[in-house]
Amino acid sequence: MKAFAELYTALDETNKTNEKLDALVRYFSNAAPEDAAWVVYFLSGRKPKAVVQAPRLRAWAVEAAGIPEWLLGECYDAVADTAETITLLTPNSPATTDLPLHVWVEERLLPLRGMPEAEQHDAVFRAWNELDQPQRFVWNKLITGSFRVGVSQRLISRALAMTSGVDDKVIAHRLMGHWEPTPDFYRNLVAEETDGSDIGKPYPFFLAYAIDDTPEPLGDIREWQAEWKWDGIRAQLVRRDGQTFLWSRGEELISEGFPELIEMSQRVPSGTVIDGEILPWSGDGVMLFAKLQQRITRKKLTKKIIEEIPAVFLAYDLLEQNGQDVREQPLSWRREQLVPLVERVGDPRLLPSPIVEAESWEAMDKLRCASRDRNVEGIMLKRLTSPYRVGRVRGDWWKWKVAPYTIDAVLIYAQRGTGKRASLYTDYTFGVWDDGKLVAFTKAYSGLTDAEIRQVDNYVRRNTLEKFGPVRTVKPELVFELAFEAIQRSNRHKSGVAVRFPRILRWRHDKPMEEADSLETIQAMLPPEGNGA
Repeated sequence: MKAFAELYTALDETNKTNEKLDALVRYFSNAAPEDAAWVVYFLSGRKPKAVVQAPRLRAWAVEAAGIPEWLLGECYDAVADTAETITLLTPNSPATTDLPLHVWVEERLLPLRGMPEAEQHDAVFRAWNELDQPQRFVWNKLITGSFRVGVSQRLISRALAMTSGVDDKVIAHRLMGHWEPTPDFYRNLVAEETDGSDIGKPYPFFLAYAIDDTPEPLGDIREWQAEWKWDGIRAQLVRRDGQTFLWSRGEELISEGFPELIEMSQRVPSGTVIDGEILPWSGDGVMLFAKLQQRITRKKLTKKIIEEIPAVFLAYDLLEQNGQDVREQPLSWRREQLVPLVERVGDPRLLPSPIVEAESWEAMDKLRCASRDRNVEGIMLKRLTSPYRVGRVRGDWWKWKVAPYTIDAVLIYAQRGTGKRASLYTDYTFGVWDDGKLVAFTKAYSGLTDAEIRQVDNYVRRNTLEKFGPVRTVKPELVFELAFEAIQRSNRHKSGVAVRFPRILRWRHDKPMEEADSLETIQAMLPPEGNGA
């Protein structure tokens, strides 16, 4: 536990990749498999759900600190993180623990979930008294289910590769899918050879970088394969030993959500892994992502919804053929194998991603600009000689998206951020005009510089009109240009519309709030009712 707390502190206190990598290598070089397995588990974004109800923890923190409940609320309002608030309020203990991390997790943390409240109370207080402040902070993060730290899975793979001598691509593959943080798992993770018994394991996804301006610096257009950038669920169809596994890019097994694709996959030969996109598809082609959202948010998948919103798997790439990893083959070769494979399957629910043909970058740009007419987001550019890499690697795959929608909106609500921004107002709600009043339109959290965030924070503090818990109603005056990728009708929002991936483009110092956009302008951006909306 002590070493884990030291690792967490080292990772949390730096933004430099090499320093994080050094800290990880130091830890894994000395950690026992029993502990290292849990550290990989936590750092890769996996975490147990909160094992103690938040109201109980807050009440116990008030008891331990000997303060009134309202003061805890004020402290939380300043910190905006339950685990950190409790750590700062509970008395510091001179004790420190030498118990290994796996003992704390398996014998102290996980059993809390099934304990009666009185026993939970005693166990939590005992832990607080046995841990120094850095250890207590990590413990509180774990019991509240809020543990996270700025480390990518790719960085974890690199550190484990440097520690074990195993190729980082192999490590990354072994980390995919579902696994349990056991000593045997960790030993296999860093072993030169494994038994390969996990037949359902997907490969790490290859991700593209965005083109900021023009693709002309990429060179001859004939060296590139162009495809539409579809708007669906990026997924891998894994077919091995007569079984099918459908994995999302977020490493969620989504097979049950698409029974028609599992049925289709029975025709795919075993020993095949295909990278692609799950899309809502009608006889006329792809529908808007909003349709797919209607399907995946249903608690129960009915025959009717499957018929109304049928799904297809649009195949991008071939990663495994006849049980052999073919990711190192050039894209042109993988495409030559993929298309005949799809044709042999002969099922309309499995389609090859069509190639976009153009003789010049200028001609390609004209096609890109018409992307929304096709319900796509732009164009993907893939170097024909490229292997299928791991993660986001600059150089071989690029996404050339159509320009986003933009509107000007007024800041009307603000809330403190989390983590290192917990003391600053960084979470904003923006409004647009509707019949002479500002109506909440969307939230946005990113896009401003650190200096601009401090300026907005200062404005919020000086111009708060009302307080609703952590939310501040702000004097409507500041105007910002917002960008978003898609728009759809929504009954859950006061404005009647919802947008995807909203962010701040710039602070419009030049524009008074009276000149911000109207709801009518935004509604005009909605796709026609018959266009898959």
